[in-house]
Amino acid sequence: MLLYNVRLAWKSVLRHPVLSGLIVAGIALGVGVATTFVTAYGALSSDPIPGKSGDLFYVRLDSWDPAAPFSSSRPGPPQQITYRDLRGILKTGIPLRQTGMFKSRMYVYPNASNTVGDRPFQQQVRLAFSDFFPMFDVPFRYGSGWDKTADERAEQVVVLSAALNDRLFGGADSVGKTVRVANRDFRVVGVLAPWRPKVLFYDLTQNPNAQPEDLFMPFNLVEPMEVRSNGNIQSWSGPDSDDFVERLHNTEAVWLQMWVELPTEAQRQGYKSFLDAYALEQKKASRFQRPLDNRITPVLELMEEWEAVPAQAKSLAAISLLFLVVAALNLIGLFLGKFLARAPIVGVRRALGASRRAIFLQHLVECELVGLIGGAFGLLLSFGGLALLNRVYRVISGTEGFFQLDATMVMTAILLSLAAGALAGIYPAWRICSIPPARHLKNQ
Repeated sequence: MLLYNVRLAWKSVLRHPVLSGLIVAGIALGVGVATTFVTAYGALSSDPIPGKSGDLFYVRLDSWDPAAPFSSSRPGPPQQITYRDLRGILKTGIPLRQTGMFKSRMYVYPNASNTVGDRPFQQQVRLAFSDFFPMFDVPFRYGSGWDKTADERAEQVVVLSAALNDRLFGGADSVGKTVRVANRDFRVVGVLAPWRPKVLFYDLTQNPNAQPEDLFMPFNLVEPMEVRSNGNIQSWSGPDSDDFVERLHNTEAVWLQMWVELPTEAQRQGYKSFLDAYALEQKKASRFQRPLDNRITPVLELMEEWEAVPAQAKSLAAISLLFLVVAALNLIGLFLGKFLARAPIVGVRRALGASRRAIFLQHLVECELVGLIGGAFGLLLSFGGLALLNRVYRVISGTEGFFQLDATMVMTAILLSLAAGALAGIYPAWRICSIPPARHLKNQ
């Protein structure tokens, strides 16, 4: 019966090509706009590290000025922690893994054998602990990250991004080779595979849509190399000293991100209790004079709290869906006029025994067929829309092909086209099957 209704629907589409074309165009436009912006929102808001996002927690401590809150617009502790507090809370063995980190900017001095010659250039660098790589499922093309011994000894080792390895070594396996960074020679221990998280979830303090850094080195090099942060730094108290190490250990500046991996509830509760105990101990030393407010926040909650997904993306997704609804509602009149034009034929069929249900299903199938055709054209429009968004996003973040239609979004587009067809066709289908057949039989 379904195939029979589909055949009747196709014949009806061909019988009225102009009217059917208008309906298809309306649905295509609505589905194309909705699919484009829903895809963009989905790409920005999707889980950046599936399977682990619920085990990774961002750590915050309220060491801020007792006379004033950190922020009047967003209540809570500072977004980052101090160097002295990082050193203090790293001493616990509760987390499965943990890392403090920050980003800097340093000069790279390639040697004559490299493809770029001798000209130095600046690169974004992230200083972190060895747990960074397994915590965040960072993929490697060659080698691996450094070990905990390299952390403890502040060894001069480095991990390169795929792009930087291509630039320095032509994409070859560079593990064991030397790269000069700042004023020191570093041994390459690993090269990343191409890696571009949808959101830079491990550092949301600046641009959440930025690309990962091109160089990674041990955090404990911060003191011997006097590495300065290239990220946000906020302070309310600190020593008036020119000594770099003294300022590190005694300032109340917050500038470091801290992450822990806590896969079990017992570890989460234990770690939260540890942070509270640490804060109470600091109170005895005349620090942490604000009310106790230590937080460990999982990845997805932190993204929502810090609005990592632009509000405009969510608004555009909602508006595009409303646009599809409006487009479908505007097509009701076209479907109604088309169906009522065949009312005499429907009256004869009813008189010959066709049920209202059969008539309703026949016309609803036609609406859905037209909706699917419109959805197919809408998908083509969405490819163009996403190409335009990718061009704009490339200018903002330097990332190619960020927004892509995957199988899930194709299925979403199909569902949207079916929903649009149903929304536009249910009333006209019900209206045509509700007309008494006797009204038309006397004219036949």
